[in-house]
Amino acid sequence: MATRKNSGGKGHLASLDMTKTIKKKKYHHKLGKLQEELRQIQQAYLFSGDAAVIVFEGWDAAGKGGTIRRMMALLDPRGVKVWPIAAPRDYYRERHYLTRFWERLPPKGTISIFDRSWYGRVMVERIEGFATTTEWQRAFDEINDFERLLVEDGTRVLKFFLHITPEEQLRRFEERLRDPIKRWKLGYEDFRNRKRWPEYIEAIEEMLDKTSTKIAPWHLVPANDKRYARIEIISTICKELSRGVELGPRPLDQKTLLEANNIFDLDPDLVDNLAGRTE
Repeated sequence: MATRKNSGGKGHLASLDMTKTIKKKKYHHKLGKLQEELRQIQQAYLFSGDAAVIVFEGWDAAGKGGTIRRMMALLDPRGVKVWPIAAPRDYYRERHYLTRFWERLPPKGTISIFDRSWYGRVMVERIEGFATTTEWQRAFDEINDFERLLVEDGTRVLKFFLHITPEEQLRRFEERLRDPIKRWKLGYEDFRNRKRWPEYIEAIEEMLDKTSTKIAPWHLVPANDKRYARIEIISTICKELSRGVELGPRPLDQKTLLEANNIFDLDPDLVDNLAGRTE
């Protein structure tokens, strides 16, 4: 995975190594450890009041949903919310496009995950004509200001773009077509959008150039190998969300500790441990 930076004119997506893979046994070993670490981070956030926004963008069938499911495996749903973003309903069409995202931001101590996001304004809305040229060009500054406000208010912002090749996308489409359980994911627009691949490349490259900032950089993920992409993404999330956060167990408050001791007659060493008193 690469954090977006100047690619010397080659193009950010073209600079990714799409051959990267991970062996199945190593993948499962790493995934289990990362899921445990992510659960620990979430518990720490509940006590610390930290909050985070995690944005997933990428091609159709790039693996966003699968990665999110692996992230959620051990998390407490009371402290994390996944927002799947589709076309806005009429209520939001009559308001600023960021309105529905403001309403879905995480309360303190929690995490919001966006499966697609406000970046639709500068990708699909731009290409399909749902936003005027003035609107989507203005959106670059609006988005940067939006994310800056979040970060300055104490919310961490992580953004991932999952990149696959056209050939790999077509293979996954066929897999979905043949699998009754996955078939619901496939629609006419998935095939139609492939015809506009060069236009999307142009829009994505401009998006990366104009919205990858120091406080909220884009993380570009070569995702032809789903397992490799998942490990890279969840590793980055754990690293960034744990930065500066105390992950150790929180001591019990005095009132709870006294009541527990009255009921269980706890060993003095355990009382000290639960109170956070160490030598």
